[in-house]
Amino acid sequence: MNKSNKYVRKLTAGLKTLGPGLVTGASDDDPSGIATYSQVGAQFGFTALWTALVTFPLMAAIQEMCARIGLVTTKGLTSTLRNHYPKWILWVMILFSFPAIILNIGADIAGMGAAANLIVPAYRHLLSV
Repeated sequence: MNKSNKYVRKLTAGLKTLGPGLVTGASDDDPSGIATYSQVGAQFGFTALWTALVTFPLMAAIQEMCARIGLVTTKGLTSTLRNHYPKWILWVMILFSFPAIILNIGADIAGMGAAANLIVPAYRHLLSV
């Protein structure tokens, strides 16, 4: 029992060390993103690769800021906005974020259905349900 308790404490300490960086680092590895990157790569080849030089520093800066905010405040973005800014800013952020989140979830499900369609010969939209 002592060995397993020690293992759990060690695992918990390791996960705490990773912190929000693990979540923000994996935030763009969703099915819709991978499907989009695959389609763009198949259609345009390396011609659009130059955009990575511009977008990567910007994405890294955003993820770094989000990780630091989460690490320092131990709260999410909405709690931080609620505690430090006027209420209307929080509602505007929620108003703009909600449709984007819902559409992203739908695109993830559709991307998984399209990937499953490559393996199982069935109607793609049926596989998304």
